[in-house]
Amino acid sequence: MFRKFKKDKGKHGSREHGRGILVFENTTEVIRAEKILKTKGWKIKVMGPPPNIRTGCDLVIEFPLIEELSIIRTLAEVKVKPLQVVPVNEELLEPVSLIHEKEFGKYLMIRAANMKITVDRDTKTIVNVSGGGCPDVPYLAEQMVNMKLDETKQPNEIGYTLCAYALQIAYDRMTELC
Repeated sequence: MFRKFKKDKGKHGSREHGRGILVFENTTEVIRAEKILKTKGWKIKVMGPPPNIRTGCDLVIEFPLIEELSIIRTLAEVKVKPLQVVPVNEELLEPVSLIHEKEFGKYLMIRAANMKITVDRDTKTIVNVSGGGCPDVPYLAEQMVNMKLDETKQPNEIGYTLCAYALQIAYDRMTELC
């Protein structure tokens, strides 16, 4: 089964493309590559790796396969090198979404990887931050719980771990929905 990107009117790519994933040695390199590629205008997405290439607390970058050479060159210019470039041409290589949404009455919980943020939709107040295993999770929760979404500091402003990165993804999605 060969899946295609939806039509994209962004800077890089204006027709349907097959997808590929970039596999890196660690999450720090994924985050760095994401910033570089998004700055250059590529339509990429950070995802969980397919189970058959997972090696731990991993992330991968999904990208339009037709842009592979340009993306690899761009990353090489800043000395970021993926361990593998894998075309997504079968179901077993399908990356896993990091974001999941769950409703609990008036509360909405967004989970990104293992980090969760729960908000009271009526008041836009953060009622819970939990998950992950990084040492800054209690601090992130302390700084954000009981604050309104638009009044709290963003996770990437107060934390620097993979958990803060995942919580930022959940926070961004929550602000889109609320």
